[in-house]
Amino acid sequence: MIAQAERPAERWQGLPLIIAAAVMWGTIGPATKGLFQISDATPLSIGLLRPLIALPALLAATILLLGPQAFRIKRRDLGVMACIGLVMSVYQVAFVAAVGQVGVTVATLITLCSVPVIVALLSGLFLGERLTRRVLLALAIAVGGAVLLVGSPTAEQAGSSPVRGALLALLSAMGYATMTLVGRLLAGRYHPLQPITVGVAVSALALLPIALASGFVLSYTPAGWALLLHLGLVPTALAYVLFFFGMRSTTATIASIVTLVEPLTAAILGWAIFGERLGPLSFLGAAMLVAAMLILSRRER
Repeated sequence: MIAQAERPAERWQGLPLIIAAAVMWGTIGPATKGLFQISDATPLSIGLLRPLIALPALLAATILLLGPQAFRIKRRDLGVMACIGLVMSVYQVAFVAAVGQVGVTVATLITLCSVPVIVALLSGLFLGERLTRRVLLALAIAVGGAVLLVGSPTAEQAGSSPVRGALLALLSAMGYATMTLVGRLLAGRYHPLQPITVGVAVSALALLPIALASGFVLSYTPAGWALLLHLGLVPTALAYVLFFFGMRSTTATIASIVTLVEPLTAAILGWAIFGERLGPLSFLGAAMLVAAMLILSRRER
């Protein structure tokens, strides 16, 4: 008997959900930059408010949909979910800080397109997967693309420290890649809402003392609170749920290619709202990062 997710006609059913999630993630950079422009928000303040806003919605959805099963989680798996939350707090704060240094477009491209390469390298180191010539080629292309993006005039105009911004974006990519690998340990064992809800709760708890100690900003205009509500409810809560539901009927290769909608969305919004531009070398760097991700995607055929 053929499993439902393996039928060719149904393999693409999750595609609209993953596209929707990628579009939502693509709004994080522009919303964050908007907050920096209209308020005294800090990366830690935004990083903490996102899970604090998302958590009530996720808890309500989890209890409503799963009932008594919502919190029946093995102790070992609860630790894995907590690890996801800790890593989530690192990569979200690092990404917000990167946007302030190199702008929406460059931060998004470096972060997202570096993730597949980092996942491949970590899989080779910790999961015993062999580092093939294809992986090493993708790594070289991705590093070269990141260098071109950082050295572009756009990156220098977007923030005060393009090198620092690139390093923060790479740290964000490292955190996201680590969360992806750790999340594989729970694949198929729990409803997608369960690890997301636990992870968001742990992320908020981890960031709370740090944000309070460094100066937690709570004074925002109505427009600022609207942006924060968007960041908490849409790309933090809804997008992750849609993505994990979509992955149930979509292969990892297709999903990794489709999430290219995220940097496209960020680039369009960065151009339309903030007037960000990519020069010729920047376009070449972006194309190299995309090429590196596509090269890795071919490994799963």
